Amino acid sequence: MPSLISRRRLAALIASTVTVAVLGAIPQQSAVAAETGPVGFGAGTTGGGGAAPVTVSTLAAFTSAVADDSAKVVRVSGLITLSGQVDIGSNTTVLGVGSASGFTGGGLRVKESTNVIIRNLRISKPVAPADGITVQKSTKVWIDHNAFSADRDHDKDYYDGLLDISHASDQVTVSWNTFKDHYKGSLVGHSDNNSGEDTGHLRVTYHHNHFSNVYSRIPSLRFGTGHFYDNYVQGAETACHSRMGAQLLVENNVFRDTKVAVTTNRSSDVDGYAVLRGNDLGGAATEISQTGSFTAPPYGYTAEPASTVVASVTAGAGTGKI
Repeated sequence: MPSLISRRRLAALIASTVTVAVLGAIPQQSAVAAETGPVGFGAGTTGGGGAAPVTVSTLAAFTSAVADDSAKVVRVSGLITLSGQVDIGSNTTVLGVGSASGFTGGGLRVKESTNVIIRNLRISKPVAPADGITVQKSTKVWIDHNAFSADRDHDKDYYDGLLDISHASDQVTVSWNTFKDHYKGSLVGHSDNNSGEDTGHLRVTYHHNHFSNVYSRIPSLRFGTGHFYDNYVQGAETACHSRMGAQLLVENNVFRDTKVAVTTNRSSDVDGYAVLRGNDLGGAATEISQTGSFTAPPYGYTAEPASTVVASVTAGAGTGKI
């Protein structure tokens, strides 16, 4: 007959085995968990880093808080009405409080700045000529978990872009955002006539974004290099548009109720290039006049299969998720 010590050891072994079995049944961390830093061309962007956060709730306080290039973390509490845009200095993190803080009527501009993070903001109805966010002549920018929106009730030029990246900006990641109810989603490279400034720059990664009822520019890319992966696009006329020699890798995305998922031969005198792999086109057409050479992004990333993208993106994109 086993001793008391042996019986205790046996009980402990059984308990340990049960614990391991239960823990083994717990699923791995889901893809919707918010990253602590950017993946993609914007990797290494730190914004204000560990600077003590300052919370603002008025336009005057916000404008003052983000103006210089010192390291800073600025928390926006509540919805602030803008006319035009507010310039964001270098080494800045702008972070919305909760799920409903942000800006309406105008937007933010990152111009001639570097190392900027913009997260968890609601940005709505940027009346032209303001964009929701403009990035110009800037590097190392991470735009993450924001909710961009307008409406389709006005003329297509009443509002400007939700997110435009131009004038040789570089090393940008756009992740886990929602873009809704707009004509002109996200422009990268503002003009066919800007090759001298833009060529060799405009490297942008888009991943895990949700575009819903956005007519076009998802994104529109000139001259640069774009990686568009694990995004969910619904209700577009023309989604990804590569033009003026741009290189675009379109990987593991889902398109629904979309007329043209990817085009390389519209609206410009020079076609762009595109590579498609692993996408669920949902019946959308493609217009690929030139197959690209950009197939291996120069950074580490894991693209989840298209079969799980809708669940991940609808659960994880937008505000209130970080």
